[in-house]
Amino acid sequence: MVPENQHKNNLNDFFKEEYGSLKNYVRSKIEHTTESDAEDIIQDVALKIFSRPTDALPIKNIGGFVYGAIKNRIIDILRTKKQKINDEKKLEDLWTEFTEMFYSTVFEYPETLKNSLKKAVGNLKPVYRDIIIAVDFEGYSYKEIAEETGISPGTLMSRRHRAISLLLKNLETE
Repeated sequence: MVPENQHKNNLNDFFKEEYGSLKNYVRSKIEHTTESDAEDIIQDVALKIFSRPTDALPIKNIGGFVYGAIKNRIIDILRTKKQKINDEKKLEDLWTEFTEMFYSTVFEYPETLKNSLKKAVGNLKPVYRDIIIAVDFEGYSYKEIAEETGISPGTLMSRRHRAISLLLKNLETE
């Protein structure tokens, strides 16, 4: 029977010798993976392996075990990974479509709510107030505002999201 320290030493030696190969393996399995992503996956797997209880069965085939664990971790990541939209035009179109669907239903709000909303919008910081008024009341697109102000559409979307969050919070307290 091999002592526990020897198992840890064998694992340490394996990771030191095979680290580059493990990174290449991860990058070959996941498209658009940066080097830091590959290292994160390897380190996550290594942490789990080194954190195994001492009474767990010893690992007989370290290479097979580690590569199998990495493969399983990659599968977990791919199952939970959400698609990111990198195309600004496509993102703008999706936002426009969403807002059109959201605002297409005609609904009359009570006068008290309208007054509370006007007051809450008026109390926002100017950068938040301006984006809410421009997009939601005047109908400008993020692209149009970006061209006029020089502020990126992503920043404008972020400001609007923050403004809506603040408005919701303020209206809920009233």
